[in-house]
Amino acid sequence: MSFASQSFLTAADDPAPPEKIRTVEGITEYSLANGMKVLLFPDPSSPKVTVNLTLLVGSRHEGYGETGMAHLLEHMLFKGTPTHQNIPKELQARGAQFNGTTWYDRTNYYETLPATEDNLEFALKMEADRMMNSYVKAEDLASEMTVVRNEFERGENSPSRMLMQKVMASAFEWHNYGKSTIGNRADIERVPIDRLKSFYKKYYQPDNAVLIVAGKFDTDEALKLINQYFGTIPKPERKLDKTYTEEPPQEGERIVTLRRIGEVPVVGVVYHIPAAAHKDMAALDVLESTLTDDPSGVLYQALVKTKKASSVSGSLFALHDPGVLRLMVEVIKGNDPQVILGIMFDTLQTVRDKGIPAEDVARAKEKLLKQYEQAENNSSRLAVELSEWVSMGDWRLRFLYRDA
Repeated sequence: MSFASQSFLTAADDPAPPEKIRTVEGITEYSLANGMKVLLFPDPSSPKVTVNLTLLVGSRHEGYGETGMAHLLEHMLFKGTPTHQNIPKELQARGAQFNGTTWYDRTNYYETLPATEDNLEFALKMEADRMMNSYVKAEDLASEMTVVRNEFERGENSPSRMLMQKVMASAFEWHNYGKSTIGNRADIERVPIDRLKSFYKKYYQPDNAVLIVAGKFDTDEALKLINQYFGTIPKPERKLDKTYTEEPPQEGERIVTLRRIGEVPVVGVVYHIPAAAHKDMAALDVLESTLTDDPSGVLYQALVKTKKASSVSGSLFALHDPGVLRLMVEVIKGNDPQVILGIMFDTLQTVRDKGIPAEDVARAKEKLLKQYEQAENNSSRLAVELSEWVSMGDWRLRFLYRDA
């Protein structure tokens, strides 16, 4: 089974020009006739241009026997197309920094290049080509399997990563957030090539993609090229059904214990939180910072400063569907992990009862706002960051968070 190269529309069937939807904070959203969304963020001060193609498919969309398929496909899309036989080599020849990543709600491919019209056209043409015409062949799958297997085994050899994977599986018994993006070993190693191709053809279509271009470029020229290479791709006839599995409310705490040989015990607490679009998410981000920041965080003060732990970390899994807030602690040898866990619970209960001092909240807000400002002053970074907000539900959430 093979896919023929995507045919472009004839001159008589030229697509309608991109429709301007809105402009927010210097970012303008357009819609192509085939359903594809485009975000343009011109930055004349930058010597670079970044092209970021985000597909709204991640591990959340995988079916039974398909775990790891979105991530595996991400690797396969660097194997080339009939037109672009060696994508990494072509990008390197142009001095590009590039990568692809997979997460629960999305997959993205991006490259940052010196800002020239030729480089911009190359990147747009190449991304449109590999979105539709990538080699997804059995021989490439076999060769890439070693790379993916090594990545899988690195995760297996990390006690903290394996603990987090087990905790997520416990937190999400029904929703796919309980499955890691790397997938199950058997699914990865035994996936039929035809099934991988079907997954590719289903999700890698213009109506499931968001193209982000940021940096130094001419807007009119960029829109012309985007419509030339992406706008000419026909809108697919298939309809994508929305995922609808909802994790039921948890009844009581769940405890996960992972026993591994090693000298650095790790303990943690995970709490369910709303979906990223919820009005309380910005407050949760500030809360996480006040808990774990070095040196002012209350958990840092209770555990690291007292020499009971070597580190405290937190992560807010702000996702399309309800996610989790994760708090992790690396315990210093000689301390009882259960005692450390008890201190965590006591400290968090004190926060619930007494709240966070106003000066700590202000400090956390200042830190987070500085991070937003740094991204806004780096168009390449913002272009890649927008993938997350797009996959959460709407790229404008980023600015609602900032201004909350």
